[in-house]
Amino acid sequence: MKKRLLSLLFLAAPLLIFAQEKGLDQKIDEAFGNATGWFVEIVFYQIPFTDTISIYWVLFPLILGALYFTFYFNFINFRGFFTSINIVRGKYDGLEGKGAHKAIEVSNNVSTTDGDNPDTIRVEGNDGEVSHFQALTAALSATVGLGNIAGVAIAVSIGGAGATFWMIIAGFLGMASKFVECTLGVKYRDIEADGTVYGGPMYYLTKGLKNKTLGKVLAALFAIFVIGGSFGGGNMFQVNQAFQLVENITTVNGTSFLNGKGWAFGLVMAVLVGIVIIGGIKKIAKVTDKIVPFMVAIYVAASLYVIFYNYDMIGDAFGQIFSGAFSPEGIAGGVVGVLVQGFRRAAFSNEAGIGSASIAHSAVKTKYAASEGMVALLEPFIDTVVVCTMTALVLIITGNVAAENASLDNAQAILLTSGAFESAISWFPYVLTVAVVLFAFSSMISWSYYGFQGWVYLFGRSKKMEYTYKIIFCVFVIIGAAASLGSVIDFSDAMVFAMMVPNMIGLIILAPKVKEELKKYMSAIKAQKA
Repeated sequence: MKKRLLSLLFLAAPLLIFAQEKGLDQKIDEAFGNATGWFVEIVFYQIPFTDTISIYWVLFPLILGALYFTFYFNFINFRGFFTSINIVRGKYDGLEGKGAHKAIEVSNNVSTTDGDNPDTIRVEGNDGEVSHFQALTAALSATVGLGNIAGVAIAVSIGGAGATFWMIIAGFLGMASKFVECTLGVKYRDIEADGTVYGGPMYYLTKGLKNKTLGKVLAALFAIFVIGGSFGGGNMFQVNQAFQLVENITTVNGTSFLNGKGWAFGLVMAVLVGIVIIGGIKKIAKVTDKIVPFMVAIYVAASLYVIFYNYDMIGDAFGQIFSGAFSPEGIAGGVVGVLVQGFRRAAFSNEAGIGSASIAHSAVKTKYAASEGMVALLEPFIDTVVVCTMTALVLIITGNVAAENASLDNAQAILLTSGAFESAISWFPYVLTVAVVLFAFSSMISWSYYGFQGWVYLFGRSKKMEYTYKIIFCVFVIIGAAASLGSVIDFSDAMVFAMMVPNMIGLIILAPKVKEELKKYMSAIKAQKA
């Protein structure tokens, strides 16, 4: 099967070269945009707030949901922070029985006293596939990426330094949403006889909601959306942006040896992605638990170097962040405009409330669902509060916050961030290019897993269906690097945020179940300490 996959990838390359030369990609893009523009407009509809400010409606359920969960779980995003770190460190591994627990055989006809699903009871005694740390890095690899680099540059360019404050607030709130969805992901997951885990919103919507018809409809919608999102925002967009930065860094006197050769870059990436994703979540986790800490460490270290290189400007930078957050007049229309930019970019970066991360976290080795929810709440903190804030500080300190940059697209924003680092570290753009390629690669392999889970939910768990999806995914890697498919990527981004609708409905309804799981786990921790 691996040989067949590689053969198909190489066969796809010349077809893409032809398409690129004939401008077929632009024609397809235009036709696709005309056919799907209505969906993109619905998902990204902007509610007019003032003459100059419009707010995406999708931000309301994401932000209000995160606020609700923060209060409902008594500020678990703050109270549970150090417990979460201890879980990742392995301090409470003894609660899991070190793998001694066996799957409990329960008939589908058994009715349980607490209303739990028989499949769930099977799961609670099973180990899963990956460790807490691996599950965290697999999920982080899908969120820590271009949004932290390009997205932040766009936010501070439009909303000024004050947007950083609201990004941080959104990151803290998003921790509560991640806790809820990832706890549910583990609680309602399926585990096959061979140990393969299937989890995510599809399963907690189907199993958890009392109205089974509603649950199945919402689960099917989520599965469709996550498949579309995996091909576009989690694949084509990632490789396209990575190629643009590589092409830029290799440009000398206005030309690069990669000009017009996006297909070649895409082919290399597709082969690498294919090699990893064929192995499933265990192989993905083994790659991400090495790449993600390395990427984040390099990026944060470089950011700290730039910040402390200009140590005399740190106080002023934080002053700009706090004053800009509450300024009655600002670049984007004052407090509301700055708040919207901060929350928007944070939501687009950490995906809290979208439901995607719960798919990766579902594969964890644990019998306590809340343990992984606790681990997951670290994700928005690392992604938004740490990495996004570092990017923003670098941009503010180096003076790359200006209204004239307000029309930046993602590719230009990456170059703006690269230039900010270059002002303090002349050679860092080369390192940043490598980091962006790794960010893109890790995002693609994680999103392939998300899309695959949606795919098998709809079409079955056979090997044929598995490899069909993975082959299509790898072909889309080449297309993403070679073609200009703006409408396709817009559509896939819309599908990513459309995932929020069925997911958030499930999270609100099932929040009491999460509270039960949290109580059970915290009682186990107290018993261990005693």
